Amino acid sequence: MSTINDVSRLAGVSKATVSRVLSGSRGVKEASRLAVLKAAEELKYRPNVIAQSLYSQTTNCIGVICAQDNINQTTAYLYALEKQLSQHQKHLLLRFANSKAEIMNALDELNCGLCDDVLIIGARLPLNLEDENVVLVDCAEAEGPNSIQFDHAFAAETACNYLINQGKRQIALIHPEEHGSAEPVLHGYKLALEKNFLPFNRNLVITDSVSSSVAIQMLLNNASTRNFNALLVANEQEAQNVIAQLQAFNKSVPTDIMVFSLAGSLNLPGVPVIPAIEYSMDAMAARIVNWLTTKTQTMLGSSVLRGDLIIPDMRKR
Repeated sequence: MSTINDVSRLAGVSKATVSRVLSGSRGVKEASRLAVLKAAEELKYRPNVIAQSLYSQTTNCIGVICAQDNINQTTAYLYALEKQLSQHQKHLLLRFANSKAEIMNALDELNCGLCDDVLIIGARLPLNLEDENVVLVDCAEAEGPNSIQFDHAFAAETACNYLINQGKRQIALIHPEEHGSAEPVLHGYKLALEKNFLPFNRNLVITDSVSSSVAIQMLLNNASTRNFNALLVANEQEAQNVIAQLQAFNKSVPTDIMVFSLAGSLNLPGVPVIPAIEYSMDAMAARIVNWLTTKTQTMLGSSVLRGDLIIPDMRKR
């Protein structure tokens, strides 16, 4: 088994330099850093995590509490975070939670010496945390000192502008308040209608906590909304659900009704390709990890991440 002395000799640097590189410390020349990483890879050297923790008084572990029902988005978060953390020799310790009590219990556990910092992802209820070592990611009503939010209003406005440019002027919105971003989504929706001189029909907007099946029936059974030709939904999971419901009512997607996902694209066999807003998980993860690995007394602050409009290639249909 290779040791730090072996890495030091092969890289042609001191053991102290090897230690600084592998712990992610700053102040190392780029050439030395690359030489150490190359030597460590060739020798398949893996630092003794326990020894490092005792020496540095850090665990090099980042706790992640997932309070996100959408499994596809959760997977994207974790993959991006794990990739970024591994580049800084940091490890991910995962917990899942479905209620505020479970979130707080997981936080108490992870804060008892298991982790240096904790990320809470996708909580749909206010947590009112003031812990400087906790980062809230895409959480509802984030009031902690460190948070990264998605610009849901911008997403809804962008989606409506795209649909209107496609000739869709009767745009329905299904976005239950339980998703935690119904208010900014509705704001962006209204703003787009106003800028395009279109009237706001409250009956086209469903924010009640109902299933997609019930929501589609509500729209189709109302004389003032049954002719809607576009539909905004919260994410790709809901998009998949509403497409199935629309097809059950003999509504073709996207010919009769164009479905738009406000968070994540849909790319599944047998499901129509739809436009969507996608957020860069890599960009989000890089920002978080950069702060975690370089922070001193500076807070991350409240950061807003805008998504990108993803338009399907109709030639592939």
